[in-house]
Amino acid sequence: MPVVAPTSPVPHIPRSGIRTLMELALRDPQAIHLEIGEPDALLPQHVVEAVAAAVDRGAAGYSSSLGLTELRAAAAARVTRSTGAPVAPEQVVVTHGAMHGLAMTLATLLGPGDEVLLPDPMFPNWAMAAVACGAVPRTYPTAVEAGFVPRAEDVEAAITPRTRAIVVCSPNNPTGAVYPAATVEALVDVARRHDLWVLSDECYESITFGVPHVSPAAFDTDGRVLVFHSLSKTYAMTGWRAGFVVVPDPTLVELMGHLAEATVACPSTASQHAAIAALTGPQEWVHESVESYWDRRDAAVELLRARGVRFVEPDGAFYLMVDVGTPDTDEFARSLLAARHVAVAPGSTFGPAAAGMVRVSLAAPRAALLEGLGRLADHVRAGAGGAQRAVASA
Repeated sequence: MPVVAPTSPVPHIPRSGIRTLMELALRDPQAIHLEIGEPDALLPQHVVEAVAAAVDRGAAGYSSSLGLTELRAAAAARVTRSTGAPVAPEQVVVTHGAMHGLAMTLATLLGPGDEVLLPDPMFPNWAMAAVACGAVPRTYPTAVEAGFVPRAEDVEAAITPRTRAIVVCSPNNPTGAVYPAATVEALVDVARRHDLWVLSDECYESITFGVPHVSPAAFDTDGRVLVFHSLSKTYAMTGWRAGFVVVPDPTLVELMGHLAEATVACPSTASQHAAIAALTGPQEWVHESVESYWDRRDAAVELLRARGVRFVEPDGAFYLMVDVGTPDTDEFARSLLAARHVAVAPGSTFGPAAAGMVRVSLAAPRAALLEGLGRLADHVRAGAGGAQRAVASA
């Protein structure tokens, strides 16, 4: 019987601990789901109606592999407004969700053995995508004492002769850190000195709590910054799989189009029409969602402080890193689900800097979030987490 080629990178792709816990929690009808970033908001009617209208007029067939012209223009206008750097529609590649975009980009930019630098803690799918194309994921450190904001000198120290790209993620998944402008500018400067790509994960750029989001694209002088966007979080469109990448280099745009043809043919056209309506329609519901996440953040940290559980307070995204006082966060997460019906993401899936912590999603309904955090606190205080270490809990 034939076997998988021993040189295939696919068997070496690590599993995401987020998905592992989600699949376990789906078997528990009583589970409170705090493990996955699933917004609880409903799509507004104008988005749903736009998709229905597109289907009714027969506009749900194939699109260009690079995406619908109207969506590329809407995305370019959105990024131009948010970054202050002009973006042309021709620089936008529409993707089947942001994860498809990052996987296509790494497969296009990197060859076997090339290295990509990721923040620690990291969104694990970046490492998974790197391994899938034969590249090597490496990390640069961030410190809990600094709220997980990286230092440019630490990033520079992690660069090797095989490094080809640096991933920047602000607002950060999993930590909720929002990088100051000076930090972002310094990271772009490091990449420029070493002639590296900057891959900016901005899937949470609209979700900040009183601090500004600053994109590396604002400091890009020579087309080395690629910006990744998703409609999953800002617009509660997780299952629609709609995202886009801003790619300054026209040759790279063409190559990514070739790869899209070879993998998905084109992004879902129905989802693209939903994305157009979301980006160009009223934005009040986005602001209301962010206000709701902010309120949940404040309520969550108040509960944890009152219960004596340490955490790192986020400035953006909708996650909260909670110190559970044990290095074995996989076992903690499994025991919390089994004993108290609460699902959280173990810190182990995000890297060594998240040791002893779990990630909690603030996107769950407020009552469920607070109930789940109360049970988590009970689990920690009952000894499941051991002795807590000091973390930033401003």
